[in-house]
Amino acid sequence: MSRECFFTGKKTRAGRSIARRGKAKYLGGVGIKTTGITKRKFKPNIQTVKAVVNGKVCRIKVSAKAIKMGLVQKPQKRNYKPAEQSAAE
Repeated sequence: MSRECFFTGKKTRAGRSIARRGKAKYLGGVGIKTTGITKRKFKPNIQTVKAVVNGKVCRIKVSAKAIKMGLVQKPQKRNYKPAEQSAAE
């Protein structure tokens, strides 16, 4: 399963990281020079949660933003209690 949000479709995107050095001209320098450009990845904040989807409880990957927006419907808490043993034993 890929790193993609079930609701918003957010996924990893490619970009660049630009390394610069020098002092800006307006601060009295000769200007900022680019010394390197490297590839990088922008990864969304993906969480695995249990949610109700089409009436069934399943684990899905969703972004933190989708959780904050209220798009994820959490399942109800189980009120499970083990059966009590009979007193006859």
